[in-house]
Amino acid sequence: MNDSHVATPTPQTPAELEAMLARALGRAPAAPTEVGPVDVPAPAPVPAEAQRCGFIAIVGKPNVGKSTLLNALVGHKISITSRKAQTTRHRITGIRTEGATQFVFVDTPGFQTRHGNALNRALNKTVLGAVTDVDLILFVVEAGRFDLADAKVLALLPTGVPVILVANKLDRVQRRVEIAPWLRSMQERHPFAEFFPMSAKQPRDVQRLLALCERYVPQQPWLYEPDDLTDRSERFLAGELVREKLFRLTGDELPYTSTVVVDRFEHEGGLRRIAATIVVERDSHKGMVIGQGGERLKRIGTEARQELERLWGGKVFLELWVKVRSGWSDDEARVRAYGYE
Repeated sequence: MNDSHVATPTPQTPAELEAMLARALGRAPAAPTEVGPVDVPAPAPVPAEAQRCGFIAIVGKPNVGKSTLLNALVGHKISITSRKAQTTRHRITGIRTEGATQFVFVDTPGFQTRHGNALNRALNKTVLGAVTDVDLILFVVEAGRFDLADAKVLALLPTGVPVILVANKLDRVQRRVEIAPWLRSMQERHPFAEFFPMSAKQPRDVQRLLALCERYVPQQPWLYEPDDLTDRSERFLAGELVREKLFRLTGDELPYTSTVVVDRFEHEGGLRRIAATIVVERDSHKGMVIGQGGERLKRIGTEARQELERLWGGKVFLELWVKVRSGWSDDEARVRAYGYE
């Protein structure tokens, strides 16, 4: 994080705006900065005086693809994803080092406007904390769309920090000719430094976004080792992957207030022993998670264990329990105890 930003001025004239639109829509050559493929070998040592390092916050309302984008930018899965709103509940830091530049991406929960319980207040506090001291903000929306929830997030962004409008899910837009006028209307809402229509599932788009972000990264020593991917612990990642499988395998049946708490995480040689509790608010929710004959809980555990073994390259023994804690999501003490600050 740095007080000085390496950035181009925000467009002020119609000609500058049209040039920015041309770049965004691919009608002008991109800057001659290219990044390598997603999986690259460890870079050669870079002297500290030549290093660049910057914090880049990824913000937006729920379900616009922030976590998918983070995983694509880092090149590895470090943030869980599902169709359920509020899947991301923590500030997740993803690290990618390319050449002399270290990108520190900060994924945030979607800003919550529908519920005012203690859990959502904690999530919104996380969002606000993430955007106050960064070098660049990626404001993620669905391409061609902008609603009140988007506007509420946009209103939270600080002045003085460059913001790139990332128009995600471009592959879902049927009439591409409508994107240019939509981008012009977006510039009237906020003086964005750049527009970037893309699909986070397209590697070429991700590489182009990395090249654009690099222009805003200040010169300063790296904060992490070049092969680091995140600052989160294995214990944290275990709980998150169980929660991902929980959400994916229960669909819309299970309320968003369910969570996962890791009770035990131990190393025994190459084996990791993990015990975790799925916390729900009602007995009926417990039945949804367990499923007929315990089949759903067994599947949640199996899929989580298999993905953890692929992630760490070693054996995992995973035990799962389900407990009912009525009203926990509106209990400040329990929200903190479950790891939401």
